[in-house]
Amino acid sequence: MMITIRELCREGVELLENNDVPDADIDARRLLEYLLGMSSSEYYCKLENRLNEDIYNEYIKLIVKRATHYPLQYIIGTQEFMGLEFIVNENVLIPRWETEMLVEEVLKICDKKDAVLDMCTGSGCIITSIKKLGKVKKAVGVDISSKAIEVSKKNAEANKTDVEFVVSDLFDNVLGKYDIIVSNPPYIKTKVIEGLMPEVRRFEPMIALDGSEDGLYFYNRIIEASLDYLKPSGYLFFEIGHDQGKDVAMILIKHNYEDIQVIKDYAGNDRIVKARRGKS
Repeated sequence: MMITIRELCREGVELLENNDVPDADIDARRLLEYLLGMSSSEYYCKLENRLNEDIYNEYIKLIVKRATHYPLQYIIGTQEFMGLEFIVNENVLIPRWETEMLVEEVLKICDKKDAVLDMCTGSGCIITSIKKLGKVKKAVGVDISSKAIEVSKKNAEANKTDVEFVVSDLFDNVLGKYDIIVSNPPYIKTKVIEGLMPEVRRFEPMIALDGSEDGLYFYNRIIEASLDYLKPSGYLFFEIGHDQGKDVAMILIKHNYEDIQVIKDYAGNDRIVKARRGKS
């Protein structure tokens, strides 16, 4: 059996479309590029190249797996973030473009800052990007999941960055004080999770998604505890859900934070909250 790259990709698209997989054409192509070890430019130059039966069978296995809505990134094993490549698996959330805004906001002020802490680090994409792209002396990532920390360590090493990772239930095992604390905590309301796309609700780690009944549980805990770990005039940064700006700002006001800003993403939704601790 011989089939061209173009024909095989078309077959993959059809199988994915029949199972209501979003962006079926993109995913079918990316899985074939992954299997063949090709860049996109190589792929388009070789559309009429013929493939053997072994490649056909391997590709169909990948397509069938994706047809169950198993995330493309978990199949491929990587996801790009801030121009860097990160290892991902079922132990960590898949990095998303919205979170790049969080990193970009931190990078605006982290020049020559001594210490940055990333709470709920997951894959380590936030703190690794900050350490790689900013001028930070000390970078620490914290997560309750030891399996997530295993992934984050690999990502820091792969991106040649010096980041310390700590397994901890929030601040339990954290030492020292920091100029910046950044976090993309679980913030989805429990009742909303069932309505998420199957790629998320069935395969991404629930511990990294569920923000309790009101979605504010971790903001409350992190903001209250942060006063013991953030230097005077230090900054706190959060990623938030599109409808959480006012609520998170009110929690910050309650704990005497100043210069509170709610920053919108490119879609016009509230996405980042930035605040400064008082000098005392």
